[in-house]
Amino acid sequence: MTDLRSMLATTGPIDLSTRPSDDTPGFEGAKKDARRLLPGIGDALMDSQELLFANGRAGTTERKVLILLQGMDTSGKGGTLRHVAGLVDPQGLKITAFKAPTEEERQHDFLWRIRRQLPESGMIGVFDRSQYEDVLIGRVRQLVPADEIERRYDEINAFEREFVDGGGVMLKCFLHISADDQKERLAERLEDQTKYWKYNTGDLDERALWPQYQQAYEIALERCSTEHAPWYVVPAGRKWYRNWAIATMLGETLDGLGLDWPAADFDVEEQKRRLATM
Repeated sequence: MTDLRSMLATTGPIDLSTRPSDDTPGFEGAKKDARRLLPGIGDALMDSQELLFANGRAGTTERKVLILLQGMDTSGKGGTLRHVAGLVDPQGLKITAFKAPTEEERQHDFLWRIRRQLPESGMIGVFDRSQYEDVLIGRVRQLVPADEIERRYDEINAFEREFVDGGGVMLKCFLHISADDQKERLAERLEDQTKYWKYNTGDLDERALWPQYQQAYEIALERCSTEHAPWYVVPAGRKWYRNWAIATMLGETLDGLGLDWPAADFDVEEQKRRLATM
């Protein structure tokens, strides 16, 4: 694990109230510096992603990457998709946004719909919300019995182990904001006509349960941050830092795959000779 991932990875008990949402670990510059650096990070990401995608198409790797984005409303899951996922080639990217389960999905185990959206070899997958909704909302809203929630933590860990053993890498990012951050962002949406579409009246109902959600996240982060699939707590009070941090960690992840360009499955010199005569 390289520098920024080491800084943001969490293990053991965690108290989110002690973590400043406007912190910028690993970055010593200012907002303008992060924005200036992002295009260069994007160029490197594009090259690394192409290498992964090429190996996937050639059938020479089982490696794939899955980015999980979790966080309270307004934490920036959509913004991360625009500013980070937008840096890479869409043909090698699969984005899935999980909403409330459909009637069909309710007929299956809670991981059924998650498994169906996992990235294939050579791909980068992004989950806007994920399997963790089933131990967050499920716990806070008491939608399932407590013993079922406990069982789900173990199922999630086993599921993630299976994905990693099959060549996957998980980049699980909790976008950490404070209650004040959320209040400010919700207020901005109510003052800007162009942001009304982002506003959901149900957000205030969930906000009323802020302490319960923070506790549910702390438990999930503790129970499901493992050596094979650690959680990264990304301070998201500063949007520019959030974008820089996740882009940087994605670059570290791709570079750590250790891939080379797939060899040609044809006679290169013969193809050159044929081309020269045409």
